[in-house]
Amino acid sequence: KENRTRETTTTTTARRRHKKSARAFVEREKEKEGETEKRVDMLTAAPPTTRTSSPTTTTTTMSARRRTMSMGSSCAFVRATKSRGTRGSAGGRRSAPSTVRVVSEGTGRFIVGGNWKCNGTRASVKELVQTLNKNVPQIEKNCDVFCCPTFLHLPYVKENLDSRFSVCAQNSWVEADLVDPEHHYDSTTGAFTGEISAEMLEDLEVPFVLLGHSERRTLLGETDEIVGKKVAHARYHGLSVVVCIGESLEERENGTTFDVIFKQLKAVAKEIDDREHSSWGSSVVIAYEPIWAIGTGKVATPEQVQEVHSKIRNWLAENVSEDVAKATRIQYGGSVNASNCADLAKLSDIDGFLVGGASLNGDDFAAICNASSVHYKAVGR
Repeated sequence: KENRTRETTTTTTARRRHKKSARAFVEREKEKEGETEKRVDMLTAAPPTTRTSSPTTTTTTMSARRRTMSMGSSCAFVRATKSRGTRGSAGGRRSAPSTVRVVSEGTGRFIVGGNWKCNGTRASVKELVQTLNKNVPQIEKNCDVFCCPTFLHLPYVKENLDSRFSVCAQNSWVEADLVDPEHHYDSTTGAFTGEISAEMLEDLEVPFVLLGHSERRTLLGETDEIVGKKVAHARYHGLSVVVCIGESLEERENGTTFDVIFKQLKAVAKEIDDREHSSWGSSVVIAYEPIWAIGTGKVATPEQVQEVHSKIRNWLAENVSEDVAKATRIQYGGSVNASNCADLAKLSDIDGFLVGGASLNGDDFAAICNASSVHYKAVGR
């Protein structure tokens, strides 16, 4: 734009020189993009490398468990060079295919979660646990894994699932209208029939809790503000949190995707105690789940997912801190399965997956976990 502004005050000869230089610049950029694509192809074709480090196991106090779960986060960034597109995708613009460029590397670990939702009988859960345990030797060591059984099955799963997997609760309670300047949100009464508190999960040494899932937002009316309070309350009691965000099909089509997810993020950032911000990246995982892709069989394209994930990371950098933006792991969830996980894992801002229906098949879930190696190769680690 600056160049075009200058053109209005230059001579015809200067314009010609400028156009010639611009054409030469475009040609150089095309050559660079070609070299980058070759580099990414070489990385993804390289022999797999296995990271041998794994989180320290602890069975002592909850504070020790918090230290265990404060694992680093994948923070490799990518930029996508895109030609102008048409209206219609996230943020109101449908872009042409992107050229992915790895511009920095993270040091954290891929993270995959299985959300079992409201599924399972004693027999089916027992069989699933046995299948997952059988697959432990085949699961790459460079990936953190958690499973979210129902509350009824949680004690059994915690007792019988191999320690390679962490256990995650599907929700925890907070008193929605409670005002607390310290952002702890501890209720003074237990008169909340049918609810599970963060204190109970802390007592059971359940390390993770899943909050803000779209099904709870849309079916049970959980607002952004309630989700923010739940995150703050869970963190106060030492739980690592997986907080879900995402837009509906209508919001995507009308171009308000980023307005929606930034509002959801702001509600969380507002409630997390300032003392927590320094460790947010290791204790809060963000799961981007476009509502229109959950359980529908529809999957956002890798370019669409990368665009949203990079915007999330940029928002964290601008509104929380650069350190939090780099450390926070951002999962993708939305009909992820054993067939499409490898293509998605190649993108650097996709730090893992939150898996729904496919997590009920132990063999498929193990295959999705192993997409971690595809991710590490793609970002050159």
